[in-house]
Amino acid sequence: MTFDGRDFSEEEITQANALFCKSCNFVIGVAKLEQLPLTEMPEVAFAGRSNVGKSSLINALTNKKSLAKTSSTPGRTQQLNYFCLNEQIHLVDLPGYGFAQAPENLVKQWQKLIFAYLQGRVNLKRVFLLIDARHGIKKVDSEIMEMLDKAAVTYQIVLTKADKISQKALQKVISDTQKVADKHAAAYAKILATSSEKNIGIDLLRAEIASLA
Repeated sequence: MTFDGRDFSEEEITQANALFCKSCNFVIGVAKLEQLPLTEMPEVAFAGRSNVGKSSLINALTNKKSLAKTSSTPGRTQQLNYFCLNEQIHLVDLPGYGFAQAPENLVKQWQKLIFAYLQGRVNLKRVFLLIDARHGIKKVDSEIMEMLDKAAVTYQIVLTKADKISQKALQKVISDTQKVADKHAAAYAKILATSSEKNIGIDLLRAEIASLA
């Protein structure tokens, strides 16, 4: 089990950081499958419960404070938001699942769009499944993991807000999360702990993404 990303060399991490210093721009907000970009460019997607910190993480990765719109109101991301990094890889911010301050029919529409995207996107290299380190894996996260298993979509768990708990508590949630991930066929073996606010684990996540570009 690897939690700290040391399987990447210093050179690889330096190259990944350099990649994320390149231009990264918003491309399109996708509300319907037919709006998906017609491209073979590799892409990675960020999924997670509403308000888990997807947009903040994307901003931290790209060194841009407002590339992805953040909000204290859960469920503000209502479409698949595409960002292009250096014309090499797309970063896709998915609508948060679980609680969202929106009509039920609209929430179901988002969920249907997400599931169809995950199951049918050939150039999707990996889903980064964000889990709040303070709460660990919840029932709704387990349901998403099962869906990803069935769709044979490789996903990697990224713990967010790791700075909000003690180091001892963080190690426990990493261990507990690993035990759950080990039971899922499509789950990538390595778990990363991050903090967008304190810049913890950001360079290691960049290295993971750069390896897929």
